[in-house]
Amino acid sequence: MATLASPFIDPAAAPLSPLKFRDPEWTAKGERRATVTLGALKTLWFNTGTLCNLACASCYIESSPTNDALSYLTLAEVDRFLDELDVPTEIGFTGGEPFMNPEIMAMLDHPLVRGHRVLVLSNAMRPMRRHEAAILALNARYPAKFTIRVSIDHHTQEVHDQERGPRSWDHAIDGLLWLAENGVPLAVAGRLLPGESEGPSRQGYASLFGQLGISLDAQDPSALVIFPEMDATADVAEISEGCWDVLGLTPAAVMCSSSRMVVRRKGQPAAEVAACTLLPYDEQFLLGGSLAEARKTVALNHPHCARFCVLGGASCSP
Repeated sequence: MATLASPFIDPAAAPLSPLKFRDPEWTAKGERRATVTLGALKTLWFNTGTLCNLACASCYIESSPTNDALSYLTLAEVDRFLDELDVPTEIGFTGGEPFMNPEIMAMLDHPLVRGHRVLVLSNAMRPMRRHEAAILALNARYPAKFTIRVSIDHHTQEVHDQERGPRSWDHAIDGLLWLAENGVPLAVAGRLLPGESEGPSRQGYASLFGQLGISLDAQDPSALVIFPEMDATADVAEISEGCWDVLGLTPAAVMCSSSRMVVRRKGQPAAEVAACTLLPYDEQFLLGGSLAEARKTVALNHPHCARFCVLGGASCSP
Protein backbone atom coordinates (compact mmCIF):
# COMPACT_ATOMS: atom_id res chain seq x y z
CA MET A 1 0.00 0.00 0.00
CA ALA A 2 1.15 3.53 -0.66
CA THR A 3 2.79 5.36 2.23
CA LEU A 4 1.42 8.80 1.36
CA ALA A 5 -1.01 10.33 3.83
CA SER A 6 -4.58 9.80 2.71
CA PRO A 7 -7.07 12.65 2.96
CA PHE A 8 -9.70 10.03 3.80
CA ILE A 9 -7.97 8.81 6.96
CA ASP A 10 -8.31 10.90 10.12
CA PRO A 11 -4.95 10.87 11.94
CA ALA A 12 -6.66 12.12 15.10
CA ALA A 13 -9.13 9.22 15.24
CA ALA A 14 -9.05 7.13 18.40
CA PRO A 15 -7.42 3.73 17.79
CA LEU A 16 -9.50 0.57 17.75
CA SER A 17 -9.50 -1.34 21.01
CA PRO A 18 -7.64 -4.66 20.66
CA LEU A 19 -10.50 -6.30 22.57
CA LYS A 20 -13.00 -5.60 19.81
CA PHE A 21 -13.83 -7.87 16.85
CA ARG A 22 -11.97 -10.83 18.33
CA ASP A 23 -14.79 -13.33 18.82
CA PRO A 24 -17.29 -14.11 16.03
CA GLU A 25 -20.03 -14.83 18.56
CA TRP A 26 -19.52 -12.23 21.27
CA THR A 27 -18.61 -8.54 21.42
CA ALA A 28 -16.05 -7.12 23.85
CA LYS A 29 -19.00 -6.13 26.08
CA GLY A 30 -20.18 -9.73 26.26
CA GLU A 31 -23.18 -9.20 24.00
CA ARG A 32 -24.24 -11.63 21.28
CA ARG A 33 -22.74 -10.43 18.01
CA ALA A 34 -25.11 -9.54 15.18
CA THR A 35 -25.23 -11.89 12.21
CA VAL A 36 -26.61 -11.68 8.68
CA THR A 37 -28.07 -14.48 6.57
CA LEU A 38 -28.11 -14.40 2.78
CA GLY A 39 -31.59 -14.03 1.33
CA ALA A 40 -32.09 -13.69 -2.41
CA LEU A 41 -28.77 -13.19 -4.15
CA LYS A 42 -29.20 -9.85 -5.91
CA THR A 43 -25.57 -9.06 -6.79
CA LEU A 44 -22.73 -11.42 -7.60
CA TRP A 45 -19.35 -9.70 -7.66
CA PHE A 46 -16.22 -10.96 -9.38
CA ASN A 47 -12.89 -9.58 -8.21
CA THR A 48 -10.84 -9.78 -11.38
CA GLY A 49 -7.53 -9.43 -9.48
CA THR A 50 -5.81 -6.86 -7.26
CA LEU A 51 -3.35 -5.59 -9.87
CA CYS A 52 -4.04 -1.93 -10.67
CA ASN A 53 -2.38 0.88 -12.58
CA LEU A 54 -2.58 3.03 -9.42
CA ALA A 55 -1.35 2.71 -5.85
CA CYS A 56 -3.81 4.81 -3.87
CA ALA A 57 -2.96 6.10 -0.42
CA SER A 58 -5.77 4.19 1.32
CA CYS A 59 -7.04 1.46 -0.98
CA TYR A 60 -9.16 -0.86 1.19
CA ILE A 61 -8.01 -3.87 -0.84
CA GLU A 62 -4.39 -2.68 -1.23
CA SER A 63 -4.49 -2.78 -5.02
CA SER A 64 -1.35 -1.59 -6.80
CA PRO A 65 0.82 -2.30 -9.87
CA THR A 66 2.62 -5.00 -7.85
CA ASN A 67 0.00 -6.53 -5.53
CA ASP A 68 -1.32 -9.77 -6.99
CA ALA A 69 -2.59 -11.18 -3.69
CA LEU A 70 -5.80 -11.81 -5.58
CA SER A 71 -4.82 -13.44 -8.85
CA TYR A 72 -6.50 -12.73 -12.15
CA LEU A 73 -9.77 -14.60 -12.46
CA THR A 74 -10.25 -16.56 -15.66
CA LEU A 75 -13.23 -16.62 -17.97
CA ALA A 76 -13.75 -20.30 -17.15
CA GLU A 77 -14.01 -19.47 -13.45
CA VAL A 78 -16.53 -16.71 -14.11
CA ASP A 79 -18.61 -19.11 -16.22
CA ARG A 80 -18.56 -21.73 -13.48
CA PHE A 81 -20.26 -19.38 -11.05
CA LEU A 82 -22.63 -17.98 -13.65
CA ASP A 83 -23.78 -21.56 -14.22
CA GLU A 84 -25.12 -21.57 -10.65
CA LEU A 85 -27.46 -18.63 -11.27
CA ASP A 86 -31.00 -19.48 -12.32
CA VAL A 87 -32.54 -15.96 -12.32
CA PRO A 88 -31.36 -12.62 -13.77
CA THR A 89 -28.83 -11.12 -11.38
CA GLU A 90 -26.72 -7.98 -11.14
CA ILE A 91 -23.15 -9.02 -11.99
CA GLY A 92 -20.42 -6.71 -10.72
CA PHE A 93 -16.75 -6.63 -11.68
CA THR A 94 -14.22 -5.01 -9.39
CA GLY A 95 -10.48 -5.15 -8.76
CA GLY A 96 -7.82 -3.87 -8.76
CA GLU A 97 -8.59 -2.36 -12.12
CA PRO A 98 -10.85 -4.82 -13.96
CA PHE A 99 -9.78 -3.65 -17.40
CA MET A 100 -6.25 -4.92 -16.70
CA ASN A 101 -7.49 -8.52 -16.67
CA PRO A 102 -6.65 -9.96 -20.13
CA GLU A 103 -10.04 -11.72 -20.39
CA ILE A 104 -12.18 -8.85 -19.12
CA MET A 105 -14.19 -8.14 -22.28
CA ALA A 106 -15.25 -11.78 -22.63
CA MET A 107 -16.08 -11.80 -18.91
CA LEU A 108 -18.42 -8.86 -19.45
CA ASP A 109 -20.02 -10.42 -22.51
CA HIS A 110 -20.84 -13.81 -21.02
CA PRO A 111 -23.26 -12.65 -18.28
CA LEU A 112 -24.91 -10.24 -20.71
CA VAL A 113 -25.54 -13.11 -23.14
CA ARG A 114 -27.26 -14.95 -20.29
CA GLY A 115 -29.57 -12.01 -19.57
CA HIS A 116 -27.86 -10.54 -16.52
CA ARG A 117 -27.07 -6.86 -16.00
CA VAL A 118 -23.39 -5.89 -15.66
CA LEU A 119 -21.66 -3.22 -13.59
CA VAL A 120 -17.92 -2.56 -13.87
CA LEU A 121 -15.96 -0.49 -11.36
CA SER A 122 -13.09 1.35 -13.04
CA ASN A 123 -10.78 4.33 -12.63
CA ALA A 124 -11.49 5.09 -16.34
CA MET A 125 -7.82 5.54 -17.07
CA ARG A 126 -5.51 3.95 -19.62
CA PRO A 127 -6.46 0.28 -19.03
CA MET A 128 -10.09 1.08 -19.83
CA ARG A 129 -9.23 3.28 -22.79
CA ARG A 130 -7.35 0.40 -24.44
CA HIS A 131 -10.73 -1.31 -24.83
CA GLU A 132 -12.65 1.62 -26.34
CA ALA A 133 -13.81 -0.21 -29.47
CA ALA A 134 -14.85 -3.30 -27.53
CA ILE A 135 -16.73 -1.22 -24.94
CA LEU A 136 -18.68 0.60 -27.64
CA ALA A 137 -19.49 -2.70 -29.37
CA LEU A 138 -20.67 -4.22 -26.10
CA ASN A 139 -22.85 -1.21 -25.36
CA ALA A 140 -24.37 -1.41 -28.84
CA ARG A 141 -25.22 -5.10 -28.43
CA TYR A 142 -26.67 -4.71 -24.93
CA PRO A 143 -28.10 -1.20 -24.61
CA ALA A 144 -28.86 -0.11 -21.04
CA LYS A 145 -27.60 -3.46 -19.68
CA PHE A 146 -23.98 -2.49 -19.10
CA THR A 147 -22.75 0.30 -16.77
CA ILE A 148 -19.29 1.54 -15.87
CA ARG A 149 -18.98 3.16 -12.44
CA VAL A 150 -16.03 5.54 -12.40
CA SER A 151 -14.11 6.27 -9.21
CA ILE A 152 -13.84 10.03 -8.71
CA ASP A 153 -12.82 10.02 -5.08
CA HIS A 154 -13.81 13.62 -4.42
CA HIS A 155 -15.45 16.47 -6.27
CA THR A 156 -12.22 18.46 -5.99
CA GLN A 157 -9.09 17.72 -7.98
CA GLU A 158 -6.84 18.44 -5.00
CA VAL A 159 -8.29 15.70 -2.83
CA HIS A 160 -8.62 13.16 -5.65
CA ASP A 161 -4.98 13.63 -6.69
CA GLN A 162 -3.79 13.51 -3.08
CA GLU A 163 -5.38 10.07 -2.76
CA ARG A 164 -4.62 8.67 -6.22
CA GLY A 165 -1.51 10.48 -7.37
CA PRO A 166 -0.61 13.52 -9.51
CA ARG A 167 -2.62 13.93 -12.75
CA SER A 168 -4.90 10.99 -11.90
CA TRP A 169 -7.78 13.49 -11.89
CA ASP A 170 -7.07 14.63 -15.44
CA HIS A 171 -7.00 11.08 -16.78
CA ALA A 172 -10.09 9.98 -14.84
CA ILE A 173 -12.13 12.99 -15.95
CA ASP A 174 -11.02 12.43 -19.54
CA GLY A 175 -12.23 8.83 -19.33
CA LEU A 176 -15.50 9.89 -17.72
CA LEU A 177 -16.11 12.38 -20.52
CA TRP A 178 -15.31 9.76 -23.16
CA LEU A 179 -17.94 7.43 -21.70
CA ALA A 180 -20.53 10.21 -21.53
CA GLU A 181 -19.84 11.47 -25.04
CA ASN A 182 -20.19 7.96 -26.45
CA GLY A 183 -23.42 7.13 -24.67
CA VAL A 184 -22.03 4.41 -22.41
CA PRO A 185 -24.20 4.19 -19.27
CA LEU A 186 -22.14 5.43 -16.36
CA ALA A 187 -22.18 6.17 -12.67
CA VAL A 188 -19.66 7.74 -10.29
CA ALA A 189 -18.31 6.58 -6.93
CA GLY A 190 -16.93 9.07 -4.42
CA ARG A 191 -15.87 9.12 -0.78
CA LEU A 192 -16.54 11.27 2.25
CA LEU A 193 -13.69 13.08 3.94
CA PRO A 194 -13.50 12.79 7.74
CA GLY A 195 -16.17 15.10 9.12
CA GLU A 196 -17.73 15.71 5.70
CA SER A 197 -21.48 15.14 5.43
CA GLU A 198 -23.24 13.64 2.45
CA GLY A 199 -25.41 16.62 1.54
CA PRO A 200 -22.57 19.07 0.79
CA SER A 201 -20.65 16.29 -0.93
CA ARG A 202 -23.53 15.63 -3.33
CA GLN A 203 -23.81 19.36 -3.98
CA GLY A 204 -20.11 19.45 -4.83
CA TYR A 205 -20.50 16.59 -7.31
CA ALA A 206 -23.59 18.23 -8.80
CA SER A 207 -21.51 21.33 -9.49
CA LEU A 208 -18.75 19.21 -11.02
CA PHE A 209 -21.16 17.32 -13.28
CA GLY A 210 -22.64 20.63 -14.40
CA GLN A 211 -19.23 22.05 -15.23
CA LEU A 212 -18.40 18.91 -17.23
CA GLY A 213 -21.74 18.85 -19.01
CA ILE A 214 -22.53 15.33 -17.76
CA SER A 215 -26.19 14.52 -17.15
CA LEU A 216 -25.81 12.58 -13.91
CA ASP A 217 -28.18 13.27 -11.02
CA ALA A 218 -25.95 13.77 -7.98
CA GLN A 219 -28.94 13.19 -5.70
CA ASP A 220 -29.58 9.73 -7.14
CA PRO A 221 -27.70 7.18 -4.99
CA SER A 222 -27.42 4.76 -7.91
CA ALA A 223 -25.90 7.43 -10.19
CA LEU A 224 -23.55 8.77 -7.50
CA VAL A 225 -22.46 6.36 -4.79
CA ILE A 226 -20.75 8.12 -1.89
CA PHE A 227 -18.90 5.81 0.47
CA PRO A 228 -18.36 6.58 4.16
CA GLU A 229 -15.01 6.49 5.91
CA MET A 230 -13.24 3.11 5.96
CA ASP A 231 -10.40 2.92 8.45
CA ALA A 232 -10.07 -0.50 10.04
CA THR A 233 -7.63 0.86 12.65
CA ALA A 234 -9.98 3.55 14.02
CA ASP A 235 -12.36 2.90 16.89
CA VAL A 236 -15.95 1.99 16.10
CA ALA A 237 -18.78 0.35 18.01
CA GLU A 238 -19.34 -3.37 17.58
CA ILE A 239 -22.76 -4.43 16.32
CA SER A 240 -24.65 -6.67 18.70
CA GLU A 241 -28.03 -8.31 18.16
CA GLY A 242 -29.64 -5.56 20.21
CA CYS A 243 -28.34 -2.86 17.87
CA TRP A 244 -30.90 -3.66 15.18
CA ASP A 245 -33.78 -2.28 17.23
CA VAL A 246 -31.73 0.64 18.57
CA LEU A 247 -30.71 1.67 15.05
CA GLY A 248 -34.09 0.93 13.48
CA LEU A 249 -32.49 -1.50 11.03
CA THR A 250 -32.77 -5.15 10.09
CA PRO A 251 -30.09 -7.57 8.85
CA ALA A 252 -31.66 -7.30 5.39
CA ALA A 253 -30.24 -3.76 5.14
CA VAL A 254 -26.66 -5.03 5.16
CA MET A 255 -24.77 -5.82 1.95
CA CYS A 256 -23.98 -9.44 2.77
CA SER A 257 -27.71 -10.22 2.99
CA SER A 258 -27.97 -9.96 -0.79
CA SER A 259 -24.50 -10.21 -2.35
CA ARG A 260 -21.38 -12.34 -2.54
CA MET A 261 -17.97 -11.91 -4.23
CA VAL A 262 -15.84 -14.45 -6.10
CA VAL A 263 -12.09 -14.15 -5.52
CA ARG A 264 -9.03 -16.17 -6.34
CA ARG A 265 -6.34 -15.84 -3.71
CA LYS A 266 -2.78 -16.21 -4.92
CA GLY A 267 -1.54 -19.75 -4.41
CA GLN A 268 -5.02 -21.26 -3.99
CA PRO A 269 -6.08 -23.95 -6.46
CA ALA A 270 -9.50 -22.50 -7.22
CA ALA A 271 -11.70 -19.46 -6.86
CA GLU A 272 -13.68 -19.00 -3.64
CA VAL A 273 -16.71 -17.03 -2.53
CA ALA A 274 -16.26 -14.21 -0.02
CA ALA A 275 -19.12 -12.77 2.01
CA CYS A 276 -18.15 -9.20 1.26
CA THR A 277 -16.47 -7.06 -1.36
CA LEU A 278 -14.50 -5.31 1.39
CA LEU A 279 -13.02 -8.40 3.04
CA PRO A 280 -11.45 -10.70 0.45
CA TYR A 281 -8.47 -11.76 2.56
CA ASP A 282 -10.04 -12.51 5.94
CA GLU A 283 -10.50 -16.27 6.36
CA GLN A 284 -13.65 -15.89 8.45
CA PHE A 285 -15.40 -14.24 5.49
CA LEU A 286 -14.42 -16.91 2.94
CA LEU A 287 -17.43 -19.19 2.64
CA GLY A 288 -16.62 -21.95 0.16
CA GLY A 289 -15.97 -22.87 -3.44
CA SER A 290 -19.50 -22.46 -4.77
CA LEU A 291 -22.49 -20.18 -4.37
CA ALA A 292 -24.38 -23.04 -2.78
CA GLU A 293 -21.68 -23.43 -0.12
CA ALA A 294 -21.63 -19.66 0.45
CA ARG A 295 -25.20 -19.51 1.73
CA LYS A 296 -23.88 -19.24 5.27
CA THR A 297 -24.72 -16.87 8.08
CA VAL A 298 -22.09 -14.12 8.44
CA ALA A 299 -21.00 -12.72 11.80
CA LEU A 300 -20.38 -8.95 11.67
CA ASN A 301 -16.94 -9.41 13.15
CA HIS A 302 -14.93 -6.66 11.45
CA PRO A 303 -14.72 -2.86 11.78
CA HIS A 304 -15.87 -2.48 8.16
CA CYS A 305 -19.10 -4.34 9.03
CA ALA A 306 -19.87 -1.67 11.60
CA ARG A 307 -18.49 1.52 10.07
CA PHE A 308 -19.27 0.94 6.39
CA CYS A 309 -22.32 -1.31 6.24
CA VAL A 310 -24.37 -0.85 9.40
CA LEU A 311 -23.54 2.61 10.77
CA GLY A 312 -22.54 3.99 7.36
CA GLY A 313 -25.53 2.47 5.58
CA ALA A 314 -23.33 1.87 2.52
CA SER A 315 -23.27 -0.83 -0.12
CA CYS A 316 -21.05 -1.50 -3.12
CA SER A 317 -24.08 -2.87 -4.97
CA PRO A 318 -26.33 -0.62 -7.07
